[in-house]
Amino acid sequence: MNQRLRLLISLSVTLTVFLLAIWLGRRLWVDYMDKPWTRNGRVRAEIIGVAADVAGRVVDVPVRDNQRVKKGDLLMQIDPASYRLAVRQATALVAARQAALAMRQANAGRRAAMERDVVSRESLDDTRNLAAVAAAEYEQALASLAAARLNLERTEVRAAVDGYVTNLNVHSGDYAQAGAGKMAIVADDSWWVYGYFEETKLPSIRVGDPVDLELMSGERLQGHVESIARAIYDRDNPASRELVADVNPTFNWVRLAQRVPVRIHIDRIPDGAQLSAGITASVIVRPEGGR
Repeated sequence: MNQRLRLLISLSVTLTVFLLAIWLGRRLWVDYMDKPWTRNGRVRAEIIGVAADVAGRVVDVPVRDNQRVKKGDLLMQIDPASYRLAVRQATALVAARQAALAMRQANAGRRAAMERDVVSRESLDDTRNLAAVAAAEYEQALASLAAARLNLERTEVRAAVDGYVTNLNVHSGDYAQAGAGKMAIVADDSWWVYGYFEETKLPSIRVGDPVDLELMSGERLQGHVESIARAIYDRDNPASRELVADVNPTFNWVRLAQRVPVRIHIDRIPDGAQLSAGITASVIVRPEGGR
């Protein structure tokens, strides 16, 4: 009797452990497959490219790579000598055009004051037209002066936002081409995370859902779902040279779930946390209402 009882107890314990293992395995499988989480998350930030608006030799770079800067700080100085000369030339041209305008207007005024039988209608119209041309040339000279002053001002390349200088690629003595990137600034308070979720998990995600973020360094952040991407690139159907669909004649029977970017807003960055654009993070969405 005792032997049967011990056998029954042993079978009961074994069956209980077996059923518990099945239940736990199914629970883990459901959590892994259905819950909206992913290890494929990337920290992003707004990165502003910095380039000179005017060409010239770089005479000063008062910043270092990875240095924090404030909006308006000087980043790069282009040699202003030639642009100062351009301002002087434009200023002289304005003075000449102004004198010519005054002369043309005076001539037109004198002709208009003469008797009609002394000056012809054609001569009167010519003086008025010459005065109008002089006025237009004066306005053109003023615009050239404004452009020259603007170019001189733009020899000082300044930070557009608060942030950190990165990828510094310029030194004193280099020649800067207009529009050629020389460094970048990672803007402060512009951090977000892109979580790349499988399309099968998107029905469980809504805008505004709270999100737990864990960086590979172990730091934990809190955020919420800001938006969900509405399109991804279709690699199997690119446009052909004739601008029509290039349909792949073969089809893979094993279909893998596509990953769609979900933008996560970081609600608060803990003091001392070191964020860099491009680092990875695990993203766990906690659907509101127990979805």
